[in-house]
Amino acid sequence: MTFYEDGDEIISTWEPQKNFQGFRDVLHGGIQAALMDEIASWVVYVRLKTAGFTSKAEVRYLRTVLLNREGNLNLRARCEGMRRNLADVKVSLFDQEGILCTEGMFTYFTYSAEKARGTLYYPDHKEFYEPEAPPASEIL
Repeated sequence: MTFYEDGDEIISTWEPQKNFQGFRDVLHGGIQAALMDEIASWVVYVRLKTAGFTSKAEVRYLRTVLLNREGNLNLRARCEGMRRNLADVKVSLFDQEGILCTEGMFTYFTYSAEKARGTLYYPDHKEFYEPEAPPASEIL
């Protein structure tokens, strides 16, 4: 997965392969959940500038994600709110045709910046950026 910022959101594209199928030509739901959890963690790392871990994941499968289509899946994630040290991150997964197929809400337990840096070896959030990443509009 490759990650980019687009306003308040983190976006990612991912090209599915046949070895990730559950049923024939259908992306396994567990893979979808893992992709969504990963982009949610990047919201914590880059937007909230700290480290954390998933404490709750709610995934809603709306449509089948087919693997017999050309192109990438697109994911979008953003922080919907904070409750003390709990971050609620909304994630949407779109198929190769741009249709919303899966959505979820991921709750992350987040650490203070000091604990993240000192104990968990969280680098500065700037370490997550490449020097000359293309604008999001050129990727999607």
